[in-house]
Amino acid sequence: MATHTIRPERSTLHGSYSRESAPILTIHSGDTVRFETLDADWNAGPEQVDGRRIEFCTREHPQDSGHALIGPLYISEAKAGQSLAIHINELRVGTWGWSGGGGFTSDVNNRLGMHEGRQYGLVWKLDATSMIGTSDRGHKIRLHPFMGVLGMPPDEPGIHSTTPPRYCGGNIDCKELVPGSTLYLPIPVDGGLFSVGDGHAAQGDGEVSGLAIECPMELVDLTLTVVDQVLSYPRAQTPSSKITFGFHKDLHEASMIALEGMIDWMQELYGYERKEALNLASLVVDLRITQLVNDVVGVHAVLENDRLVDTK
Repeated sequence: MATHTIRPERSTLHGSYSRESAPILTIHSGDTVRFETLDADWNAGPEQVDGRRIEFCTREHPQDSGHALIGPLYISEAKAGQSLAIHINELRVGTWGWSGGGGFTSDVNNRLGMHEGRQYGLVWKLDATSMIGTSDRGHKIRLHPFMGVLGMPPDEPGIHSTTPPRYCGGNIDCKELVPGSTLYLPIPVDGGLFSVGDGHAAQGDGEVSGLAIECPMELVDLTLTVVDQVLSYPRAQTPSSKITFGFHKDLHEASMIALEGMIDWMQELYGYERKEALNLASLVVDLRITQLVNDVVGVHAVLENDRLVDTK
């Protein structure tokens, strides 16, 4: 299998999803791609001029209105209705990042009374060796890098925002997707047209301010494999757990989508009856809020690998 390397350039970047987008590269199932990515906001670096960071390149709207994504990639063997397995081999953060709280209109900020005035911003120095981030105001936290956006365009005409996650992936923002994990996404269009971006150095479940430590990534090493399996929603196998996802404007419905996906998976894996799977899920499956801030909310259902001691 081949290994490809892609760096951010005007020709490799885009900020939307569209099934009409021209691919930047054609690869084969099983190939590995080593990406370098920008931060989500298209910044060239942490330095500011007149209170604004310098953009990496000129953006064209509306196709570049969202997250800075690398892609799309056309996978030769990918057919609509199959699934794409994205194995995360390695992630390495860049040297800087930024985060913020308040200062703009959102459901969270409005509810907490923090939408007015200036944002409380932090600029972070990231150490990929010690895995410690240090802010310009002296905060220190442990880094936990992952990619916020991994996905493909829906099979619908037009240009689609990168903000909401969809059944075919996108802005999932799940901190569980660490190296060693495999994310499985339904393939909506032939070739897949896969893109990646939105590096996060650290984020809590919920992403409550609307931002993680947004950062460029020096390395995002992924292996992309077409799987002859029909999925309706994303699922993932991490080093420690199985995860299913739900996205919806309503938190309860997002929870039900994630739970239903986990029940389906438990039936597939262990041969349980449906009510048997629900009974056991109530004992061993955790529902976690992935994020509250991406137009639709996300919930992930988590089954830790060691929770079911003996299965039939």
